[in-house]
Amino acid sequence: MSPMEVLFVDDDEDVRDANAQALDLQGVSVRACASAQEALDILTDTFSGVLVTDVRMAEMDGLTLFRHVRRLDPEIPVILITGHGDIEMAVGAMREGAYDFLSKPYAPERLLAAIRHGTAQRRLVLENRRLRAQAAGPGDAAESLLIGSAPAIVRIRELLRHVADADVDVLVRGETGSGKEVVAQVLHRLSRRRDAPFVAINCGALPETVIESELFGHEAGAFTGAQKRRVGRIEHADGGTLFLDEIESMSPAMQVRLLRVLETRQVAPLGTNELRAVDLRVIAATKADLGDPAMRARFREDLYYRLNVVTVNIPPLRERREDVPVLFAHFAGLAARRFGCPVPPADPALWRHLMGHDWPGNVRELAHFADRCVLGVQQAPAGDPPARAADAGSLPERVDRYEADLIREALAAHGGDIRGTLETLGLPRKTFYDKLRRYGIDRQVYARGDAGAETPVEDAGI
Repeated sequence: MSPMEVLFVDDDEDVRDANAQALDLQGVSVRACASAQEALDILTDTFSGVLVTDVRMAEMDGLTLFRHVRRLDPEIPVILITGHGDIEMAVGAMREGAYDFLSKPYAPERLLAAIRHGTAQRRLVLENRRLRAQAAGPGDAAESLLIGSAPAIVRIRELLRHVADADVDVLVRGETGSGKEVVAQVLHRLSRRRDAPFVAINCGALPETVIESELFGHEAGAFTGAQKRRVGRIEHADGGTLFLDEIESMSPAMQVRLLRVLETRQVAPLGTNELRAVDLRVIAATKADLGDPAMRARFREDLYYRLNVVTVNIPPLRERREDVPVLFAHFAGLAARRFGCPVPPADPALWRHLMGHDWPGNVRELAHFADRCVLGVQQAPAGDPPARAADAGSLPERVDRYEADLIREALAAHGGDIRGTLETLGLPRKTFYDKLRRYGIDRQVYARGDAGAETPVEDAGI
């Protein structure tokens, strides 16, 4: 999540500079403008922040600027700074769509709160626009579905973009709940096959008596009870993508038939000798290491090498703890909108649990935990320990992780407030910001009321 962005407009240089400096100390990215026209020259409908403007200015006043902004994009939050005699006028502007107004003199905390809330609203507006655009076209599914900034996730996104339009089969490996089907969906959406079917089948969920018919289809009369022709999942995926989850559970007989399909790109339904050509990409997912010699008794080596053209290894959540707060905020935001409940406050016990728990169920477990927190039926255990040092490697890495966890805990305790966090940690401001950059910590994730402000698509989250 990027820092809050503000355009601050005032023709009084002293007032302009003082406010810009105060906001900058709070971690807000400020661009100060000496005139309304200067602000209009900068603003576009993709502006992701808040406009703060004085009402009384020479040349073009704040109300005229506000109306120009309304024509550019009526959903840009505009905060008006007014003198006592301008309050009635400002109230009228709010009826026209202004976001808020502050009467001079105002407390800096009041301005910061208005900016924070306006930023959350603006981000939500822009995210909804992005989702609508994505629904109308392919968009960048890698960014919208694979949430996280851990190096392994960044590499996966790059790999999927690179191979999306290459007609190669892909093997996805990861623990239960780590997001294997999400990776398959991203690959499908990025590819030229995006407008054709994405057909998913769980090989471990279908009994042996059903899976052959499910995969290959059958003709009427092929067996007792086959009263009409049924198109199999492989044929149904023609032109698109076939996703085979838990492929390690497929029987040896089915593995032989699948290998034949992969080699010939032809399928023969039960009850007929007719071969039907299929054009598809196969993505297989497994939680086992199919390359392990111990798997040879259960999984064919030739099928493994046929699927293993491109392999995507998804790291478990415990190996990318830096993504846990962002993923939790995302899932909590989705749950809050789905259930009509507020996002719970980010108290220290919750963040200790998020960063200290191993998440054996991975992203799926984290999503369900977020649901329960929003519903108020589960809170993080108060005694959860911080992340274990054994999870890291060298001593410097363990020290860095411990320091980053302490910073995150302090930010959570103070709702992202810098002053309180600095007092708790006993750090100089510059040192603190250096450490935020070093550890890739975005303090806005911990700001109370901002969690869930961004709304990537609901099935997101590798």
